[in-house]
Amino acid sequence: MNDDPTAGLAGSANDSTARRNPLLGRRTLLKVLGATAAVGATLPATAAAVGQGGRIGVRNTADVIVIGAGYAGATTARQLSAAGLSVLVLEGRDRIGGSTWTTTFAGKPIELGGQWLTTTQPHVKAELDRYGVPLYADSFLNPERAFFPGVSGQAAQVDFIPAITRQGELLAKVMDGSDLYFPRPMQPLYARTRLARVDPLSLRQRIDQLGLSPLDDLYVGSVTGGYSGGSSAAGGLAGMAQWWALGGHTNAGWDSQTQQRPVGGMSAIARRMLADSRAMVKLNTRVTHVGADSSKVVVVTEDGAKYLARAVVVATPVNMWKSITFAPGLPPVHAAATRQGVGVANSTKMWLRLAPETGATFACGPEGAPVTSVIPKETLDNGDILALGFSESNTAFDSLAAVQNAVRSILPGARVLDYRAQAWSRDPFTRGGWGMRKPNQYLGHLPAIQQPHGRVHFAGADIADGWYGAFIDGAIESGFRASAQVINLL
Repeated sequence: MNDDPTAGLAGSANDSTARRNPLLGRRTLLKVLGATAAVGATLPATAAAVGQGGRIGVRNTADVIVIGAGYAGATTARQLSAAGLSVLVLEGRDRIGGSTWTTTFAGKPIELGGQWLTTTQPHVKAELDRYGVPLYADSFLNPERAFFPGVSGQAAQVDFIPAITRQGELLAKVMDGSDLYFPRPMQPLYARTRLARVDPLSLRQRIDQLGLSPLDDLYVGSVTGGYSGGSSAAGGLAGMAQWWALGGHTNAGWDSQTQQRPVGGMSAIARRMLADSRAMVKLNTRVTHVGADSSKVVVVTEDGAKYLARAVVVATPVNMWKSITFAPGLPPVHAAATRQGVGVANSTKMWLRLAPETGATFACGPEGAPVTSVIPKETLDNGDILALGFSESNTAFDSLAAVQNAVRSILPGARVLDYRAQAWSRDPFTRGGWGMRKPNQYLGHLPAIQQPHGRVHFAGADIADGWYGAFIDGAIESGFRASAQVINLL
């Protein structure tokens, strides 16, 4: 049994001199205008046949096109506008905010996507200060009852405080050693040699190293499996450990990442960013093709409309890149990333209105359960319980009966009166949940995945250095990087 995944590891913690890979060589870019045969074969006929003048069917032009109006896209658009460039934002949804989505349920404001911020996130803190957006402490009911996984395979009623404390202790065991391979978590490749020893490990492999009892394995697997999208074998040890490291390598720091919310909802800053820019934003405009040559970019949408620019920023989740045809194709690292996926395979967030007899009950299930957690949020005026739920299974929550059956698998006897669910892994504009790096995706992706490919640039929380994947801080970080790259190009 090896309790330290970095045991016996040699080398200085400061391996920064080796952390940068050479940039990928740029391929010869295909012509996308001038009706060449190569482009005509790649783009739909309605887009390739632009006519003698080359502008028939062109809906709009701009210096830069940004694909996606989430936080990465909004940051990019604002920064490019501030540099004096004209910007067109194309968003496939009927709203801005990307994976943040503030709406209402049971008469209460809720978040169907990302929900929490912390002022320890540097880019978020700067934007909160810039726009004067205050945070408030999120609150939940103190559980009167609790159900945790049992070795019998059935949910077991337990004392909440000892059970949740034990779960935290076990997570700390899994994360032991993260200070060695992530001593500077905002610079994930800083201790590259040490990181190389754990980058190949899944969370399941790390848990198996510890030789835990069956019950302890169930307890910690509930957390690691949930964050991995259903199975601890899918999530990388390093992928989760970086978040742990960003919280200061402690349980308290880990918990602090889910304690504060912005007044006005999670998309409040994105709305201000776009309002602060001079960008034109077109909603319900789904991009299907991106082509580029040495001087320009053509972007084609689902309805066959064409948009021209001097550069494009693809500010979508990595999982979405495979839904766009790129001419020429993506660089090898980008193609591999979207094929592998970074956003977790299964992710549904749900809000539940539970019958009063359920009471303030907390429940968590084993990894792979139809529902992994139910957290009591507040008591409504009529006595019903508003609860927050998460699922990392491929269960289709398309009926009240389906939701109730799934909830009862970890919270026996619960009566679900109403629900609102958002299956991010089935969403056509995310194709996965929050980003969490899989084994070998640190050294396999960074920093090459952050680099532009000619006039095609990339942004998004999935490719951030610091608060990547599940946090808007990473999206903002990437927007600053991509906008700087574009400005340097143009």
